[in-house]
Amino acid sequence: MGGGHSVRKSVIFVADSLDNAHKFQQVLSGLDVEVAAGSSAQLKNLLVQHPGYDLVVYEARGEALGRVAQAESLLLEDGSAALLVIVGEDQLGELRLPVQVKSDFVVHGASPDECAARIRQLLWPGNESSASDFVAVDALTINLATYQVNVAGEPLDLTYLEYALLAFLVTHPGRTYSRDALLRRVWGFDYYGGSRTVDVHVRRVRAKLGPDLAQHLETVRGVGYLWSA
Repeated sequence: MGGGHSVRKSVIFVADSLDNAHKFQQVLSGLDVEVAAGSSAQLKNLLVQHPGYDLVVYEARGEALGRVAQAESLLLEDGSAALLVIVGEDQLGELRLPVQVKSDFVVHGASPDECAARIRQLLWPGNESSASDFVAVDALTINLATYQVNVAGEPLDLTYLEYALLAFLVTHPGRTYSRDALLRRVWGFDYYGGSRTVDVHVRRVRAKLGPDLAQHLETVRGVGYLWSA
């Protein structure tokens, strides 16, 4: 943040559960930011009352997940603010991070250190994305820093798990991974849906990539999947 008289960043924190409110209050008090907080019902009013905000921390619980898109459109109207979504692990399959605003997410129950790191990254991204954050294959580009995937310049609408699967395979080209290995590396645990879940996600990713790019995502019979460079 350096010296000088830099304007303090301002954060709008929206949550409906006390545990998150309490944790993020502590996290935010450790950062040099001004904070305005309220419930999800107050989001619109908070944005109006605190123009010039830099970041919205938004707890997406239950129905609120559908309001992430609404939050995105409100932020878009206001300019360059970023969005950090707090999401339950059971919602990761349906989470869609905004494509048009800078965004990230933390899982409900993440450590205060991780929450602070995500907030710092959104508020003070340093030198923006470095070249190492970008992976390009033909018309496909993946920004590993912002979880954004573009094909021929158009954003691709992927769920978090579809994105994670694609990003993992693309960043480990030419190596074949079994379904079990992908479950561990991408899902992070022995997923109750089993290996069929991987097949379903691979099919969806292929369909979204389109025929040209989908050829890179190869099925290795009896073994698993690989991304061919």
